[in-house]
Amino acid sequence: MVRPSRPSIVLFGSSIVQVSYSHNGWGATLTTCYARKADIFLRGYIGWNSRMALEVYKKIFPKEHCRDRHKEIQPSLVILYFGGNDSQDPNFPNSSHVPLHEYVENMRKLAHHIQGLSEKTRLIMLSAPAVNEEQILKTYGDNRGRSNEVGQKYAEAGVKLGQELSVPVINFFEALYGKPGVFLDGMHLTADGSKILFDKIKDVIKNADWEPTLDWDKMPTEYADIGTDVHLEMMIKETEDETIGITDSDSQELKP
Repeated sequence: MVRPSRPSIVLFGSSIVQVSYSHNGWGATLTTCYARKADIFLRGYIGWNSRMALEVYKKIFPKEHCRDRHKEIQPSLVILYFGGNDSQDPNFPNSSHVPLHEYVENMRKLAHHIQGLSEKTRLIMLSAPAVNEEQILKTYGDNRGRSNEVGQKYAEAGVKLGQELSVPVINFFEALYGKPGVFLDGMHLTADGSKILFDKIKDVIKNADWEPTLDWDKMPTEYADIGTDVHLEMMIKETEDETIGITDSDSQELKP
């Protein structure tokens, strides 16, 4: 294992998580913010739903205590997202649909397990997102089994579950619905869409009363700086605002 060990943050979900490092997405921005302060682990799986997550979650988050010189190692934060594929029309070919009641119970099991990893493991949940139905139809030639009418029901159920569990939950549907320029293909995020999600996550982290804090501006930096490179700092800041892109061939393979 690489040392010294830092706090770890896990992003767990479907393609909105998997591609979050591509083209300066929200995961990449988080990684920049936590540079030399925490390690971020990407566990994103294109096309997955909450049912698939339940098949592997104990392998991704084993409860058996890993120990490094008698110190337990568990994630400090997990950002959990499923719902886009769960809410797909069950009649769409090769649908990833999971009924709403099962989706809620699946997310409950995932949340309980993650919360039980350690006393200091924090959790942020993302609800099912909105989509741009017109843009999906234009991109794919069909609706991909997506609709805001159904997606909103999954989002509301996810928000309600988070509140029930006293877990910070981001209403991903409300954050994106009706906003221009937030989707690449009607489902996956542009730079503007990623910025919206990043800002929501940032607000949760910075306003949380977690101990120890996970606010990157208040966390210690690993090893001393050798001088200050103002130009480098400007470059890092600029990467947070860059427009991301995706090719048509990429978009054809993605599911939220």
